[in-house]
Amino acid sequence: MDASSIKVACSSCNLRELCLPMGLNTEEMDKLDQVISSRRRIKRGTPLFRHGDRFTSLYAVRSGFFKTCVTTADGRDQVTGFQMTGEIIGLDGIVSDHHACDAIALEDAEVCVMPFDQVEQLSREFTTLQHHVHKIMSREIVRDHSVMLLLGSMRAEERLAAFLLNLVQRLHARGFSQSELILRMTREEIGSYLGMKLETVSRTFSKFVDDGVIDVKQRYVHIKDTEALKRIVNSQSCR
Repeated sequence: MDASSIKVACSSCNLRELCLPMGLNTEEMDKLDQVISSRRRIKRGTPLFRHGDRFTSLYAVRSGFFKTCVTTADGRDQVTGFQMTGEIIGLDGIVSDHHACDAIALEDAEVCVMPFDQVEQLSREFTTLQHHVHKIMSREIVRDHSVMLLLGSMRAEERLAAFLLNLVQRLHARGFSQSELILRMTREEIGSYLGMKLETVSRTFSKFVDDGVIDVKQRYVHIKDTEALKRIVNSQSCR
């Protein structure tokens, strides 16, 4: 979709506070507008980038939902994360100048292209941006640690409860409901991410419904009892 790149200005974007540092002055924002100069539209089911592609840019999700995944030795896709509006994709490519995973659009999406060499140069000019880039990297490390905790020590119910709480919290920060969400990923993709079989994911969703914790209608989820989900997650620290 490179041919349909569109001019974009960060200074006039109502999402900039999600993916850019706060407190940039007019001169700094003008410089940033010169760097982040285009958007790309990505159709549902198509890649933003593939494993092995040369790393050139970071991407700020302007709209839509993505999953990142790697292919295991036996040919299976392992989901490593889900990214939404206001989040940055592409950090995996910094270490080797090539992407280490696939980034696939789960729905029609749009990203702002941030050429990394220019972002790097600009971050040396004003420390606010440099600090923000470091915070983004740190957030990815913390997220990786959280996934390791999910896979290493939590039961199925705890994993799914933590996943739903994290998802609705991130969506709420973007102005959406604290208790309602549309799952852009399939049950199978959730299972891949959480290290659970599809049957276990479906069974755990059903248990939450039976217990009155959530309502589910296909991909629509209504969280009826947030505190109950939190108790399920916190129960693992009490064992």
